[in-house]
Amino acid sequence: MSCTPAADFARSCVPSITSSGHRVALLTDDGVRIEAAYTPRTGPPTDPAAASAAAAGADPGDLVMVLAHGFTGALDRPALRRAAAVFAQRAAVVTFSFRGHGGSGGRSTVGDREVRDLAAAVRWARSLGHRRVATVGFSMGGSVVLRHAALYGQGKHEGRTGAHADTVVSVSSPARWYYRGTAPMRRLHWAVTRPAGRLVARLGLHTRVHPEDWDPVPLSPTDAVPLITPAPLLIVHGDQDPYFPLDHPRMLAAAADPSSTDLWIEAGFGHAENAADEHLLARIAHWAAAARTP
Repeated sequence: MSCTPAADFARSCVPSITSSGHRVALLTDDGVRIEAAYTPRTGPPTDPAAASAAAAGADPGDLVMVLAHGFTGALDRPALRRAAAVFAQRAAVVTFSFRGHGGSGGRSTVGDREVRDLAAAVRWARSLGHRRVATVGFSMGGSVVLRHAALYGQGKHEGRTGAHADTVVSVSSPARWYYRGTAPMRRLHWAVTRPAGRLVARLGLHTRVHPEDWDPVPLSPTDAVPLITPAPLLIVHGDQDPYFPLDHPRMLAAAADPSSTDLWIEAGFGHAENAADEHLLARIAHWAAAARTP
């Protein structure tokens, strides 16, 4: 397949994952190479999500969903590919691997500099002709989409044109940093903060973690959500989440603008993309397609 970069931040394409989609390497504004993939919409224009979008005054073909995976995830991991396949029935989809994950360069900062990776993916999505971008993040990616929406809001920062999200969905996100209240989070902190843990993350989980502490500490998810308005925001969390208990989504919802925010507490749902079934993913896609900024 021949491939011309969509913009100067997209580097030469690598082999496609489908006959109709394609993969590129994007360059973030701090110089990190990020692998990304584009999948066109596969579903019929008469599905419920398209009908809801049309009823809300939106062209469903304008929408692209940019998916942000959780820590240790990647573009080619089965859970993210499954989510992308469900979302592609309702809209075009961009997936990518955060820095330090998969085929991307750099090292993971566990949600800090990753906002730059998401911004590069959103810019690329818009360069492909899509006028509406919904960012959908899971776990670490859920915190990233919140901070990205706060920092890259439309018209808020000169020089960040085209990197903003129109609609935001955060799934299984923490509300605050340094949470160690569950056993999985204590294991994650060990993997991130200790040399032996980072070695295990690199060799066993194929995730390369930056050894330096945050300096400065980034804006917390709870402090980010008030800055997202008026963009529609959906917060999704499971009542069986082993990482973050229900005070996390409730803190996020309490800090958000109630006129533009929905909170779903899902019975029986665990954590992030690995636990999200097709029914939940389809509902999220439906919500994103119908959501409109007031």
